Amino acid sequence: MTESADFWGLLLSAVGLMLVLEGLMPLISPRQWRSVFEQAAKLADGQLRFLGLLALVIGAALLVFSLP
Repeated sequence: MTESADFWGLLLSAVGLMLVLEGLMPLISPRQWRSVFEQAAKLADGQLRFLGLLALVIGAALLVFSLP
């Protein structure tokens, strides 16, 4: 298998895992998920950007430290 195929397989696995995790809360507790979503919609742009940056940094760190 080529490195390109390894990359695409890993990327598809990561996207699949993300979708599974993203779907858990609405499946388990739709009311709570809706409430959290409504609260997030009320945040200012700067607050949303900060949360996005925080998620990006944590996700990147997890990827860097988990790869061989």
